[in-house]
Amino acid sequence: MKRTAFAAVSAFALMASNVAVAEPQAEVLHWWTSGGEAKSVAVLQEEFSSKGGTWTDMPVAGGGGDAAMTALRARVLSGNAPTAVQLKGPAIQEWYEEGVLADISAVADANGWADVLPESIASHMKCEGTWCAAPVNVHRIDWIWANASVLEANGITMPTTWDEFNAAADTLLAAGVIPLAHGGQAWQDATVFEAVALGVLGPDGFKKAFVDLDTDTLTSDGMVAVFDQMRKMRGYVDENFSGRDWNLATAMVMNGEAAFQIMGDWAKGEFLAAGKVPGEDFLCQSTPGDGFLYNVDSFAMFTVDGDDKKAGQDLLAELIVGQNFQKVFNLNKGSIPARIDVALDDFDSCAHTSSADMKASSEGGSLLPSYAHGMALRGAQAGAITDVVTAHFNSDMSSADAVQMLAEGVANSM
Repeated sequence: MKRTAFAAVSAFALMASNVAVAEPQAEVLHWWTSGGEAKSVAVLQEEFSSKGGTWTDMPVAGGGGDAAMTALRARVLSGNAPTAVQLKGPAIQEWYEEGVLADISAVADANGWADVLPESIASHMKCEGTWCAAPVNVHRIDWIWANASVLEANGITMPTTWDEFNAAADTLLAAGVIPLAHGGQAWQDATVFEAVALGVLGPDGFKKAFVDLDTDTLTSDGMVAVFDQMRKMRGYVDENFSGRDWNLATAMVMNGEAAFQIMGDWAKGEFLAAGKVPGEDFLCQSTPGDGFLYNVDSFAMFTVDGDDKKAGQDLLAELIVGQNFQKVFNLNKGSIPARIDVALDDFDSCAHTSSADMKASSEGGSLLPSYAHGMALRGAQAGAITDVVTAHFNSDMSSADAVQMLAEGVANSM
């Protein structure tokens, strides 16, 4: 009897041992493929491996993530979803509604996520009250980056109004310098557009237009003024902008070929990866106007089969929101931690500015989700807006016609 009991206990112990040493597996779909981004995601890979996990990388090139989403849908439809996928904003909820996201509340609760994440950021990570995604960082969208030497050589200071920006751009054109480095891709057009819109409409107007989709604001004189400024911006980019990737536009600023770039703070990751020093080689400042547009990178966890994959999912979620990864990743990426308890001692001056501005904007009610980067609107509505922005930017369409098309496009997407 004792031998039988001992055998049973031994068998259970062996099973438990096998489960305990089951190697966590994670197939991770993301679109971090440029220099600073690739260096950043490598940090997570290394930490995952150091904890005994096996990481299968599934990078899909394309800064806006459109190609990655196409690849994801194909995988989900075939019944073979990746373990974790770079997703954000309403897209997380859309996939949850399709019944394919996993519940990682146990990991979140065990690690106290609710206590260290701002409520507005945490709200994007929950699906009907359960945690279904892990935030990586907070990016600011409405940045303007500049080559310090180019500005000094032309007697230009960082613009604080759009009129000042236009005057600086005209001076640069006369000197034979490209004022604005830009890539002619729809998401890049939208990035510039929403930065202009925030400055022209103000935080309240931006929220009404691109969060609430208020028709009166979408058809207002203020919106006409937004497109008027976009027409000026079109005159400040070079003839070869079509199809250019964002990081190549950043390189134009780095090498002095262009003076400015309007881009999220992942651009800073490119400057830092190239050994450039903020305040010396390049300058950072919010685009003209008040408010703070945010984009939060995150990983949504998809329903998977197998204890090894589930273990990988739990480990990955724990590491993503861990203090070490939040610090090291964001130092490489150019963003700031999603956690509020990560010390910023090792971060650069641009990050300190971003953190201070985020806090002030949050307290003042002007911390706003980016429409262009999938935080404010679902795909159909955001796509309708961007279609108009790109059509206007690449044609002679009048601002009045663009505003009318904008209102119609949004109405038809509802």
